[in-house]
Amino acid sequence: MTEITSAPGVPVAAPASRWSRERIVSLLLDQSTLIVFVAMLVIAAMLTDRFYTFENFTNIMRQCVPLGVVSLGLLFVILTGGIDLSVGSLMAIVSVVVALSIPTYGLFGALILGLLTGTFFGAISGVLVAYFRIAPFIATLAVMTIARGAGLIISKGQPEFINDDGFNDFGIASFLGLPTTVYVLLICFAVALFLYKKTVFGRLVISIGSNEIATRFAGIRVERYKFGVYLISGFACAVAGIIASTRTGVGSPILAIGFELDAIAAVVVGGASLAGGRGRVFNTIIGALILSVISNVMNLLNIPGYHQQVVKGIIIVLAVLLESLKLRLSSRS
Repeated sequence: MTEITSAPGVPVAAPASRWSRERIVSLLLDQSTLIVFVAMLVIAAMLTDRFYTFENFTNIMRQCVPLGVVSLGLLFVILTGGIDLSVGSLMAIVSVVVALSIPTYGLFGALILGLLTGTFFGAISGVLVAYFRIAPFIATLAVMTIARGAGLIISKGQPEFINDDGFNDFGIASFLGLPTTVYVLLICFAVALFLYKKTVFGRLVISIGSNEIATRFAGIRVERYKFGVYLISGFACAVAGIIASTRTGVGSPILAIGFELDAIAAVVVGGASLAGGRGRVFNTIIGALILSVISNVMNLLNIPGYHQQVVKGIIIVLAVLLESLKLRLSSRS
């Protein structure tokens, strides 16, 4: 066997085959979210012949919109190393506020009040986390409980029906072959992508999640940016709550129970690290689509909803393990 030697101090180049193998593995892991999504589409076609129909694709897109919008807002929170457990409760109270406000303030006024409500509760989470230094899990758990309870109080525990044709039609209408709500998601995606890639805010959010101490030593007021991400999350929840209400025509205080699990799963499946500093806007949308496809296929196969929760929990574990593998490989290189 021939031994490769070199002069002292001169590094020996790794064999080309090994370099290419590691490069291929790294590339596959980097695009793992997209690969999983394509695999899901193939598997779905094998499991049911009702998947590849126009009506089913339309249904998937409509189901994905609230999850995608919330996940985009939650992504910025997770990029800082935080978490937001209040997203489902904020959607619920916003839907109730809008339903109760339409008769008095009209549709436009009700929508403004709904957006302000979600943003207000997001601001509460931001103040607790950024300025009072309460752990994000505890702070948002408290806000989740408060918002859900407030929604039940003002609605007296009953769903509030929305008698506005323009509002209800928006949730079921289509434009150029796509549900109108999808265009709301596309606008949110464009705004999130702009914040993430083209602004100082986006770069500093990633910096805080990567190394908060170093960011503080650089003279950055970290509290402002942490407050800002929870504000964004609250606003996104308000948008999602309004969209969910347009589909059902009801403002419900029990809307989106457990929705925080879906949103966290979508962000994590999209490759974001729960430790902060890593995540992509485009992959977050793909993560939301993956979860929507899984739910859709299981519904088509008549699998009960509580089985779906088990599957989503397993998906989160697998996504975290995959992220850990990525970090180990990147540290080697």
